[in-house]
Amino acid sequence: MLPPTLAVQSRLAERAPLLAVHLPGGQRLGAVDAKVRLTLHAWSVLPHLAAGRVGALAMDHVEGLLDIEGAVRDVVEAAANLVDADPTAPAANRVRRWWDGLHHDGRSRVRHTLEADARQIEFHYDVSDDFYALWLDARRIYSCAYWRPGVRSLDAAQEAKLEHLCRKLMLAPGQRLLDVGAGWGGLLLWAAEHHGVDATGITLSRHQQAHVQRLIDERGLGRRVRMLRLDYRALPEDQPYDRIASIGMFEHVGRAQLPAYFGKLHRLLAPGGLLMNHGITAGGTRNTQLGAGIGDFVERYIFPGGELMHASHVMGVMAEAGWETLDVECLRPHYARTLWAWSDALEARRDEARALSSERVLRAYRLYLAGSAVAFERGWMSLHQMLASRPNGRVEGGAMRGAQSVYPFTRDHVHREMATF
Repeated sequence: MLPPTLAVQSRLAERAPLLAVHLPGGQRLGAVDAKVRLTLHAWSVLPHLAAGRVGALAMDHVEGLLDIEGAVRDVVEAAANLVDADPTAPAANRVRRWWDGLHHDGRSRVRHTLEADARQIEFHYDVSDDFYALWLDARRIYSCAYWRPGVRSLDAAQEAKLEHLCRKLMLAPGQRLLDVGAGWGGLLLWAAEHHGVDATGITLSRHQQAHVQRLIDERGLGRRVRMLRLDYRALPEDQPYDRIASIGMFEHVGRAQLPAYFGKLHRLLAPGGLLMNHGITAGGTRNTQLGAGIGDFVERYIFPGGELMHASHVMGVMAEAGWETLDVECLRPHYARTLWAWSDALEARRDEARALSSERVLRAYRLYLAGSAVAFERGWMSLHQMLASRPNGRVEGGAMRGAQSVYPFTRDHVHREMATF
């Protein structure tokens, strides 16, 4: 095993030519003209750099033990070059290093109780509405946009995503729509205003609930749109919905709770109805916890309680709960582009963001947004839209008799109608 200082010199020469490092004792490592400069204020940071533990380095930066200078795109590119193995590759194909033993085993460590989930959502979303408004689109949609040909702005791409979701769900006036984890109400209000549905949204965030309720009141939608501060487990099941949207939600439910989650949604939906399950997935079957400590950083500073699962696992759990998967679309490159749009917007308004939150929060989100963009670009993470139905058949003699939903035989309705949007 190399001493940490020699290990850093080796890594800079082999993997990170963009980097220069200033040690606490004044020594400089790396190229003089490097695009990214790291200044260590504590020797405890050096082993993290030597081991390529970019998640630990991100934590050191947030805690003020490490200063980072350089454009954020260069910073995350240099960080990605420090990672030794593709986390999506089969384990047998990865190069094992002495620090591999430092990684946790990837098993779920999160308990998703009503109280814990409420605390985790408040930790993330109740930072400051104005902080998120600085870098999200005008509707504050905090999920992957849909970059149709010719779409240039984030606002337009998010509206295209909302309409894409509505077309897939085949929304029609008078239908009852449930939006689980409705955020700042983008889909809820779009579906009500453009498709005439009766819409119910739920969130655990006090700020989001208050914001959406103000919009409902301002737009005179109180008779057919409502936003509740409620856990999905507490939703009554006596009046089934015609459609359910779960956008960016199942990642926060947790692997252990996923069967109960999809079982609950199944009971909330009328037979023959449609579910849109949209969320972040693991880019491979072996990287449910991102390596190099990246998952630990996100867990601590951004999304406590979040867990990555591969799309195949999610669809398997859905099938066990009685869902029939009808359509699956991968939007991985769309999310990379969305994250860069968010990152660029935050970079352009860093002083305002710092004033609205803190230096600590700003450092965490700068690394999170740009780092996530790179992770999606490289396929370490992905995103899928999974459209499913609750079959309307009946059981006779232990066998299902009839399993048709409202979904037609082809997807022509989505693509033909989106062409006119």
